[in-house]
Amino acid sequence: MKSLLFSLLFVTTSAFAVELNGDFKGPLGLQLYSLRESFKTDVPGTLDKVKAFGFTTAEGYSGMPGGDAAAQKALLAERRIVPISGHFSYDALKKDVAAGVEAAKTLGLKYAGVAWIPHEVGSFGEADVKRAAADFHAFGEAFKAAGIQFFYHVHGYEFRPVAEGATDTFFDMLARETKPELVSFEMDVFWVFQPGADPAALLKKYGNRWALMHVKDLRKGAQRGVFTGKAPLTDDVAVGTGQINWPEVLKAAKDAEVKHYFIEDESPTVLDQIPQTLSYLKGLKF
Repeated sequence: MKSLLFSLLFVTTSAFAVELNGDFKGPLGLQLYSLRESFKTDVPGTLDKVKAFGFTTAEGYSGMPGGDAAAQKALLAERRIVPISGHFSYDALKKDVAAGVEAAKTLGLKYAGVAWIPHEVGSFGEADVKRAAADFHAFGEAFKAAGIQFFYHVHGYEFRPVAEGATDTFFDMLARETKPELVSFEMDVFWVFQPGADPAALLKKYGNRWALMHVKDLRKGAQRGVFTGKAPLTDDVAVGTGQINWPEVLKAAKDAEVKHYFIEDESPTVLDQIPQTLSYLKGLKF
């Protein structure tokens, strides 16, 4: 269990500390990878920062320090943070899905998923989709038996067209190849928009298959049409200051019944940008 890399979502069972006074109602938390540098040296202090920002929900990341599932749950319980979902390493689940299920059960998770399909960067294609779909079904069955929903977090490379001039993408193929009851999706809006896809249109197309969302903006002037799942960290800007039409996206997300939202900020200026993002989202009107 200790060797398994996973990440966490957290939620209170009643009210949420981040007050949202506009049309966007969340629930809104923080992707803990945003504070990865701080976590390297001080896990309790970093969790205190998360709480100080006003978050009572959060999502962790693969390799997050803090011990095994039981130790992490204890740290979170001290701050009234309740784990509800987590990301696991694809390879770790492939090697020992039972260990992943056990970790998820220890944490009390409702969702468990992966955020990257191993492949040669720049060449994600049909064979990768077929392999991932088969593995996702195996993972989904294992987690479902424990009352946990499996999901896949999109990461940009899936939105390359299946052929030159085609409107169908490898994400569309993956959605067709996977059973909704076994595989849900987490939309990272940055990684949908950056390769050139339309987040609002995808929310409308696939509806409640989108269980979760990463709220993350792309810098004005940043390159689009990239299918590597890679980008400079400085392309990640405070939500509302970039290229994405957030009223349109979050209205579509509400209609799609997305269950949980998480700010993710990978930028070098994360401590400045998180408050800016919160200020924007708190009063957002559709």
